[in-house]
Amino acid sequence: MPAGGMRRGGLVVAAALSLAMGLCSPASASAGTVWIGDVGTVSAARAECGPGSLPETGLQGDVPAEDRNNGRSMQGYRCNMTRVGQYQGKGAGTVSADYDHCSYTGTLFPASLNEPQGVQVIDVADPKNPVPTTTLGEPAMVGGTWESLKVNKERKLLAATAVPMIEGAGYFSVYDISDCAHPKLLNTRAGTDLTMPLPFLSHEGGFSPDGRTYWASGVAPGVMSAIDVSDPSNPRIIWQSVQGLSEHGFGITPDGNTMYLSVMSGITILDISAIQRRDPYPVVPQLGTYLWQDGQFNQHSIPVTYSGKPFIFSPDEAGSGGVKVFDVSNPSDAKLVNRIKLEINLPDNIDSNVRSSMGGGAFAYDSHYCSANRPVDPTALACGWFGSGVRVFDVRDPRNVREIAYYNPPAQKNKTAELTNSPHALASSSLAVPLVDSASIARAIAEGKMDPAVALGPRAGNLVGDMSSDWCSSPPFFHGNQIWVTCSDNGFMTLQLDNNVYAAPANQDTVVGS
Repeated sequence: MPAGGMRRGGLVVAAALSLAMGLCSPASASAGTVWIGDVGTVSAARAECGPGSLPETGLQGDVPAEDRNNGRSMQGYRCNMTRVGQYQGKGAGTVSADYDHCSYTGTLFPASLNEPQGVQVIDVADPKNPVPTTTLGEPAMVGGTWESLKVNKERKLLAATAVPMIEGAGYFSVYDISDCAHPKLLNTRAGTDLTMPLPFLSHEGGFSPDGRTYWASGVAPGVMSAIDVSDPSNPRIIWQSVQGLSEHGFGITPDGNTMYLSVMSGITILDISAIQRRDPYPVVPQLGTYLWQDGQFNQHSIPVTYSGKPFIFSPDEAGSGGVKVFDVSNPSDAKLVNRIKLEINLPDNIDSNVRSSMGGGAFAYDSHYCSANRPVDPTALACGWFGSGVRVFDVRDPRNVREIAYYNPPAQKNKTAELTNSPHALASSSLAVPLVDSASIARAIAEGKMDPAVALGPRAGNLVGDMSSDWCSSPPFFHGNQIWVTCSDNGFMTLQLDNNVYAAPANQDTVVGS
């Protein structure tokens, strides 16, 4: 096929998939649901890059088509943040975890392609020289941890469920990480023994703040399960319910009583105090539901407070929705006070988004997991932003957020076969159309904002990926003026924030929300 035909064909495929996915509409909202119908059109103020930076060459968050094609993206982009250490290994799964001086690398199914198999424990006692110490090889760790690999700092526990591909069931392992570099398995029977699975579905999971409950959520159907880990050697299901057709991640308030549950395009706020109290017949009321068209697949929420007033940061995994900031003082009347977007996420730039992201995989430039640098009056928010790298924002005023630093790691072109634990490498060997931005693409087409002259660029015919950028989907963790994080292709990295843009508060304590 001539090049022009391939380009037109690529855009037609994207448009058709977009329209097939459909747009959210108020008609889909049930009684009592609050519908947020507008779309954010303003990006966070750009970071002012200091000495030693290697800034982005195009729109904020973009890896331009020309940079992908001529090899410039293999240098990466950095602004007020540099890499000081790395352990790449075989790449990193969707979400990794962190405790003390250790990092735990999430796994991607099929783990049998990796050597060694299972979750890699990385000792970062020397941030410039992170080294693997051991591998966790239980079924939950080998089977693919997806978005379930989480730590509870209060009880020094690490846990995950087995999620082979999008949805998993049955296998769940809990570890004592008092010695973070050498975790000890606590449940050798229920959840770990292949003959003793637990009755739950899972795509995502995480702990209540006190570490007595691990919550597993399924996406299809949306079954939420509360697993009692008061005795980690004997985990047991104490509550299950379908709270929506599909459920994703969540955030839980420090007292363990309120959950902000992600549903397809929004959040449902649940009163989970009865489970926190261990009532014999717990009832879980819904306090409020908020749906929107600006972004899909809401990922998780981070509960924080400003001057004693509760807020959440809530990133969307798809549809260029960015990170929403809600005042949740009144759960039944929560207020959207801000959206944190990059320029590449704005409606007027979706054609540029398509131009550069074709051939990059199903994900283009969307937020995924974020973390705040402390739960009370946070000063910084760091996010893994798929094709846009690790982004750091000044959030001292939640209504006036600005970017202060970013690090988009070097593209790992031609390493697809080596990075067997990277979901991006896996996606790059198959269809590489930006499917998760289908709704925003369809909306841009419907509103006449999709300029074919822009969208049909030099990569429009790239239906198979070429590893010309990386995916950063894991939560970043603050360690003083460093950020520890994993990205799909580059694996674990130690990043150093410049002192002139960030000063770690004395009570810094990374909070992810679940």
